[in-house]
Amino acid sequence: MKRILLLLTAVIMITGFVFVTGCKKMNIVESTTDDVNIVGYLDKRSDSFSLFRQILERTGNASFLNAYGAYTCFAPTNSGVRAYLTKINAASVEAADLNTLKDMVRLHLLEDTVFSSSFTDGKLPVITMYGQFLVTSVVNSGGVSSYIINRQATVLESNIRVGNGIIHVINAVLLPATKTLAKQLEEKPEYSIFVQALQETGYYAKLNTIDPDLSKRWNTVFAESNQALADSGITSYAALKAKYSQTGNPLNTNDSLHMYVAYHVSSGLKFLGDIIGTATHETWLPQEVISVKLIEQDVVLNQDIFNGVLEIGIKLDRPKSDNAATNGVWHDAKAHFMVKYRKPTALYWDVSSFEEIMKLPAYYKRANYNFARATEADKPIKNHYWGWGSLAGTNVLSYLYSTSSSVTNYSVNNDVNMLPMGLPSRPVWWEMKTPPIIKGRYKVWICYSWQKQSSSSNMLCQVEVNGVLMQRTMNFTEARPTGTDAELEAIGWKRYIENSGTGNRQAGRQVGVIDFPTTQQQTIRITPLVGTQNNNNLDMIHFIPIDQDQILPRFRPDGTMVYF
Repeated sequence: MKRILLLLTAVIMITGFVFVTGCKKMNIVESTTDDVNIVGYLDKRSDSFSLFRQILERTGNASFLNAYGAYTCFAPTNSGVRAYLTKINAASVEAADLNTLKDMVRLHLLEDTVFSSSFTDGKLPVITMYGQFLVTSVVNSGGVSSYIINRQATVLESNIRVGNGIIHVINAVLLPATKTLAKQLEEKPEYSIFVQALQETGYYAKLNTIDPDLSKRWNTVFAESNQALADSGITSYAALKAKYSQTGNPLNTNDSLHMYVAYHVSSGLKFLGDIIGTATHETWLPQEVISVKLIEQDVVLNQDIFNGVLEIGIKLDRPKSDNAATNGVWHDAKAHFMVKYRKPTALYWDVSSFEEIMKLPAYYKRANYNFARATEADKPIKNHYWGWGSLAGTNVLSYLYSTSSSVTNYSVNNDVNMLPMGLPSRPVWWEMKTPPIIKGRYKVWICYSWQKQSSSSNMLCQVEVNGVLMQRTMNFTEARPTGTDAELEAIGWKRYIENSGTGNRQAGRQVGVIDFPTTQQQTIRITPLVGTQNNNNLDMIHFIPIDQDQILPRFRPDGTMVYF
């Protein structure tokens, strides 16, 4: 029965991978075995693994791999080991340097079971016993896809279960990185300008150091080749220095050349698969981040929309990236880029203009549509998420559109997001990722179209921005007070719509002030304190620098800004 279940699991895993890779045939053989351990499996297949088995014995690793545990072993075939021995100038396993063999074995072992389902475009989730991560990818040749490890070996068989772990058979021996980030780049003449900038700013020495503390060791570099610089008119280090070094001393942290280099380094080990998993990454330039988007198959840095204007980003050259070093990884940027210094700028965010609804032309600015969460794990909208409520019918974000409804007819673009909220059955909070906001100090306004379900309705909420509790609460059932603009602003209200035919239904409520130390997407969360209802109609959220006009512009239903 155990063998049948294992075979069934292997079939399911193969089927799942074929689905996600576009139904391309995988050049992978998955199998199971009754062998009790890794060494036993290798012993029974000496025609394929006798040399690797000898290495395990000589290095003293055979004993623990023959005992109870949970390991992953990337086992090279005999042909792969022969090629490796030739490369290190050893006539046999016995003739090879013992320490070299010990390092080799440790690079092929993980102290956990890692299946091929973790072979994504990036590093494995578990570090090797050698202390470096393995990098996996999928390549397609002639319609057949194969897993590649460290760009050095192809996986021939995968997910072979034994009593003390998992074996993946590979056709070549994996070689560890032996040089630092600084040394690797220095040895490539096509990056000579960037390397000289590293040296002149003092960052070369930092990137040439291997910190024994693994939590501090790893760094990621976005390197610019001489060609990428030349495409921007920079053909020498002298030209780069002339453009940026306004102090004449690149070692000065306030020098723009120093800042340029710092902006190209990020702490942590971030292969491409890690980079695309996070929207922004902090750099060594304090309080400055690099934003990341995956556009089709391209990893793009700093492509953002500010005030409705698309700023084209910089692509990473995928084949030339993911270069592992002893203290990190470096990537190749296809073009020259520098940090953009912007003044704080107001964001008038129409929360109903999100990607998932805009991809539905039959509904966007045409008709109502519900985004439901059938289970707590569902996330139908990338940048909108809500805390689970037990009443399944209310685990819905409703996109409402109408030119006649009292809720939407004077809202911006005639649409709102209806957010059910309240204990115990409705969502217990709503959380949204904003578009990028330039660092600075801002007032935060929640703009909504109020609608009471009954005379006793109450939907009192608190608001948090990046985990910081705002100074005021707001209430979706509270109508905007009357008064002049100055009178309303003094008590934290405003009329954000130019002309509301429904009186004070559209209300702007200032909930507090927040400092954004970095330019990036921010997180805002609305949590109910009192009340429960479905009709909480969020229209916009305004983030306005504290020294700018908080009242103007106002908005017309078609989205036009009015400055009078």
